[in-house]
Amino acid sequence: QVQIVQSGGGLVQPGGSLRLSCRVSGSIFSIFDVGWYRQAPGKQRESVATITIRGKTVYADSVKGRFTISRDNARETVYLQMSSLKPEDTAVYYCKFQNNWGQGTQVTVSS
Repeated sequence: QVQIVQSGGGLVQPGGSLRLSCRVSGSIFSIFDVGWYRQAPGKQRESVATITIRGKTVYADSVKGRFTISRDNARETVYLQMSSLKPEDTAVYYCKFQNNWGQGTQVTVSS
């Protein structure tokens, strides 16, 4: 049974940085792609970043150059480093592994 535990997030001022973590257990982490998604109030959930088993990364246009996704297969963890945060980045962020979702982490960018 796959379990996903997210950590990180919180309140940050515009221009600030945050790092999200997503720890996966109950599966063979290294052989699957992993992604981060987000959902803002009143909007659909959207893909933010994905990292493949070979480390190839894909980003939404809105976060390119500001966000970095990475994975540590030994720790079965994927990270999302977010920099130069904007108010429009405010959302609940979710980690997705196979067809399983993390519990969600609130990120609020506000002065």
